[in-house]
Amino acid sequence: MHTVLILGAGFGGLELAACLSESLADEARVVLVDQNDSFTFGFSKIDILFRDRPPESVRIPYRDLTRPGVEFRQETVTSIDPRTRRVVTDRSEYEPDTLVVALGADYDQAATPGFVEDGHEFYSIEGACRLRDRLNAFTGGTVLLSILSVPFKCPPAPYEGALLLHDELVRRGLRDTTRMHVITPMDSPVPVSPGTNTALTGAMAERGIEYTTGTRVRSLDPHAHTAATHAGELGYDLFIGIPKHTVPRVVEASGLTEGGTDGWIHVDPATLATPYPGVYAVGDCADAPVARAGVFAENAARTVASGIVAALHGTPPPEKYRGRGSCYIEFGNGLVGKVDADFLSGPAPVAPFFGPSVELAAEKKQFAADRHKRWFGG
Repeated sequence: MHTVLILGAGFGGLELAACLSESLADEARVVLVDQNDSFTFGFSKIDILFRDRPPESVRIPYRDLTRPGVEFRQETVTSIDPRTRRVVTDRSEYEPDTLVVALGADYDQAATPGFVEDGHEFYSIEGACRLRDRLNAFTGGTVLLSILSVPFKCPPAPYEGALLLHDELVRRGLRDTTRMHVITPMDSPVPVSPGTNTALTGAMAERGIEYTTGTRVRSLDPHAHTAATHAGELGYDLFIGIPKHTVPRVVEASGLTEGGTDGWIHVDPATLATPYPGVYAVGDCADAPVARAGVFAENAARTVASGIVAALHGTPPPEKYRGRGSCYIEFGNGLVGKVDADFLSGPAPVAPFFGPSVELAAEKKQFAADRHKRWFGG
């Protein structure tokens, strides 16, 4: 049996396991490793933050995974040698025929001085819970929401957070006494999609949310409650930041990032293969020229699965990775928009925008249900 070891059970790892279960159930042994005991959709943090969903209600236990030919193991990866494909965890050692690294990105909150002491984030479950509690005690003032580093996961998420926070403050009668200000080092919310940019900037303007581009918050002063930028200091009563993203330390120590863009794993953008034979990387940890979001990791996983099948069967290589995916965007008041992005099929990325509408809100819900059923086997 050909052994495929997948490190990380997020969008990329789960989709790859499902693909291999379908196409190589009798030919390959698939081992899926993750340090967590459950999967959570990224957008579930919004539900925790604004919809009173308890964390346990949004977790999907990996013990429910029943895909034929797929073994799940809750283990922490401690070392990776891509030259020999040898992987060591806190419980075992592996030397698979094919290794796929899908460990995602970690958050380096300490990269922005003062953020750990005086900032909040909603990209982790713990952070969403902490910010929810802080918002419950919030009585008005200035809210700064800042993107602290690029790249980061799910480019529309900061703007979703701002729009939904506006709704929450309106509901609590605090919007008139709250100034909201979104700050980003980027020139627009979603550079590849003019339609999405127009929709998001228009929605913020309608709600009186200030929006400043081309500006990076360098540090926070926890005592004065000020944020330092190149243009001066900005005061705040509540600071919400999208923290700097990095590859996990075990990936950096492996040497897989050598030759990669800005410290990410170097991959062939057409195949997601690394320079090491039999080793691939998908998702947020790889430097493929696409946005960092689960749908693109999912699309990458299908490309890698096709490549593994072709190599085992001696058939021609599959089509190259297209970098395609649909991202749903919350606009508040029960409305959801959607951007359909295609990064690599043509000479330039295209990303038309649709909505927002209640129909797309229902479509987003079905999107999650379909993946739950597919990845976990019903």
